Amino acid sequence: QVQLVESGGGLVQAGGSLRLSCAASGRTFSAYAMGWFRQAPGKEREFVAAISWAGGSTYYPDSVKGRFTISRVNAKNTVYLQMNSLKPEDTAVYYCAADPLFRTVVAGNSGSWGQGTQVTVSS
Repeated sequence: QVQLVESGGGLVQAGGSLRLSCAASGRTFSAYAMGWFRQAPGKEREFVAAISWAGGSTYYPDSVKGRFTISRVNAKNTVYLQMNSLKPEDTAVYYCAADPLFRTVVAGNSGSWGQGTQVTVSS
């Protein structure tokens, strides 16, 4: 497993942007597919984005496609989530996830999770 620490959350107005970061340590970062999930109060955890170990493949649900971009810099052991055109419904705690298998990340069954960072979008 890897240890994951998210940062970059905060309060932003609707239409604004934020970039989340997730720093990994403990194992070979480049061997892991990475993902972002979110959970709003009273709602189930929701998949937001995933990226393969080399960055060649990404996947998004329709709810964020075209607004969010996941990327990674393996030399920095970091994965990013650029969020543009934010909406109040994007308000949630955002979690970073890691797993050797891309499909496992997308399915929400990753072996490693961060502690989360709060994103609040005001209307």
